[in-house]
This record gives sequence, C-alpha cells and structure tokens, in this order.
Amino acid sequence: MDVIFSRPMIIAGCGPGSPDYLTEAVRKAVEQADVLVGAKRLLALFPESSAERIIAGVDVEIVLQAISLCHASKRIVVLVTGDPGASSLAQPVIRRFGRAACLLIPGVSSVQAAFARIGVDWIGSRVISAHGRQPVVEPESLQGEDRIAVLGGGRTDSLWVSHLADILGTGYAIFVCADLTLPNERVCRITRRELAADPASSRTIYLFVKEAFLA
Repeated sequence: MDVIFSRPMIIAGCGPGSPDYLTEAVRKAVEQADVLVGAKRLLALFPESSAERIIAGVDVEIVLQAISLCHASKRIVVLVTGDPGASSLAQPVIRRFGRAACLLIPGVSSVQAAFARIGVDWIGSRVISAHGRQPVVEPESLQGEDRIAVLGGGRTDSLWVSHLADILGTGYAIFVCADLTLPNERVCRITRRELAADPASSRTIYLFVKEAFLA
C-alpha cells in the first residue's frame, strides 16, 4: 500500500474553492483512491479521476452508510471544503470510523484566505460558524475581540451578523469576503448600514477587525 494510504481512509482538505489551491498531497491521494466521497462541486475538481464517486448531500447518515459498505476493502478519500479541522463532514466520519482509521490532509481554509485578502494576521482571531444556523454564541460576548470571522451565507446569517455589527458599534472595520478564490470573488469593506442589505452568497465570510489593529 502506498505511504499516503498508511490508514484506511483519507480526509482531504480541498481549499476554499479554486483548483489552484489544491495541495499536491491531496492530488496524490485522489490519484490513488478507489472511492471519492464529497459534494458535487468538490468531486468536479477531479474530472480525470476514475474512482467510484459517492455524492455527499445534506443527510450525513446516508453518506456514512455508503462509506461503511466499502471502507474495509477500498481506498477512500473523503473530500471536504477548506481544511478538515473546520469541516462539517470530517468530524462525523471520524466519530463513526475512529481517529486511528483516518488520515487528515490539511488544506487552505476560507478563513485563512479571507484574512490573506485583507492583509491581516488571523492567528488569535475568533471564528464563528453561522452558516445556515443561528450561532450559539451571544454577540455581546464578542465585544473586545480584535478580529472576528463569521462564516455565513444565508438570510438568517445576515440578520445575526447585522445584529453583531450593532453590538460591536464603531471602532471596527467590516469586510465581506464572498466566493473566495473563484472567478466571481468579492472582497470589500462596507458600513454597518450597507451590511444589512448586502446580498451574501452561500460562501461568505464576514470579518470584523478593530480599526486600531489595522493601523
């Protein structure tokens, strides 16, 4: 068995969207895979692969059952967006099959890409997931943070983000980072008033950075 498949299953971070951000380690894993598992847009990053494909939809349990049918005899690569450490699919796979069975290949996360676009260090930033759900974090608890990244993209997310902006008040620069690394990428600084009406895409990150931190 190839060294890269030192464990039965690989969970590969595919970066923020563009194939230019795929690492060589991920490409090699896909070349050697018997089965690829992932969302349609991630599977589409590897048109040259002849591996069997399992499409990951909203029902994670169906995906896990499909993996169970072949994980004992085939080399499986589970494709996840960004980095496996911030993936909604990686953790259910690890819980079902165990850490010893999974090898994680890191990828460039959308949070890294967003902070890189505005030229700000992301180490120590507070990252909040609001993608398709109401965050459990109270906006008031984020007051005083130097840098906040909110992963959003829906109308409910936008309302929560607007509320956060009101709670934080003045003193913060607000950036919208949408469809990062893709041809329709949009990165711009906006005001609190503009934020409420911003047409967020399904892949949007909102950055709140203290003005003093940008000086």
